[in-house]
Amino acid sequence: MLDNQEPKYYDATGAPIYREPDSIAVGTNGIVFNEQGHVLLQRRADVGFWELPGGKVDPGETVEQGAVREVLEETNLHVEIVRFVGVYSDPAYCIFRYPDGSLVHYVTLLFECRRLSGELRISDESTDIGYFPTDDLPPDTLVSQLILIQDTLAHSEIPFVK
Repeated sequence: MLDNQEPKYYDATGAPIYREPDSIAVGTNGIVFNEQGHVLLQRRADVGFWELPGGKVDPGETVEQGAVREVLEETNLHVEIVRFVGVYSDPAYCIFRYPDGSLVHYVTLLFECRRLSGELRISDESTDIGYFPTDDLPPDTLVSQLILIQDTLAHSEIPFVK
């Protein structure tokens, strides 16, 4: 990289990226609120940032099934989808940098979910989990996730496309 080179993109943490992503993937996030209106976040074990439960859609499943499965795998909560919030693909914040240096550009679909049953449990993909007031999120929450939370709180009847 040249000293004066401008970043080509930024990753989900806001850090500059100077090359093309290695791959593109379809992902989902499930946003869950408790009775007090606090949002459920998990601290990722691989990079240490806070995020909504979510991940890649598996072959043979719908994006809705992927969102419900990811929330269950990462939180131990059984949920149902109540609303499609939007689809996010902007490389300004939808590129994830993994610890091995690989870059994945995610096209992510966000679904608001309602808890049906289950007790919170940390998965092997996280080191902490909990509900946070939406006006007092951890300072190391992924930039991409702040956008998703903000859009959910807007309660738009039209899904976001960003």
